Amino acid sequence: MFRGFSKNSMDSKGRLAIPSRYRDLIAVQAENNLVITLNPLDHSLWLYPQPEWDVIEDKLATLSDFDKQSRRTKQMMRGYASDCQPDSQGRILIPKELRVYAELDKQAVILGQGNKFEIWNEQAWVAQRDAWLGSVGDDSAPTPESLQSLSL
Repeated sequence: MFRGFSKNSMDSKGRLAIPSRYRDLIAVQAENNLVITLNPLDHSLWLYPQPEWDVIEDKLATLSDFDKQSRRTKQMMRGYASDCQPDSQGRILIPKELRVYAELDKQAVILGQGNKFEIWNEQAWVAQRDAWLGSVGDDSAPTPESLQSLSL
């Protein structure tokens, strides 16, 4: 289970360190095999342990190629998926295409999201977070049914 917020530096080669508190879990759960791909909903990346990615692959396989949005989701997520393994210092190499897509440079934010991590450009994350927080309590948009029973 991945949760929490980390701010990490990325080096000039595009290597980003996985937070140390997750390294043992990744080694055990995924034998250090990870898959990184673009997040088709936001300009960020998703980093999955291999067993979790296998579940996503199965779900993607059920989507119809005759539905345009389903086909595009598969093209984006599968087409940009890259296998990666942490090096001896716990860093992963983020492919250049994914760094460009997510506008990653020197500072990145890593957010634990349960079964995966989200990786954001730090400034983009702050702007998006502030926009989302600014809309909390906005009564102009109805609460989605999926959130109505959520008790926090």
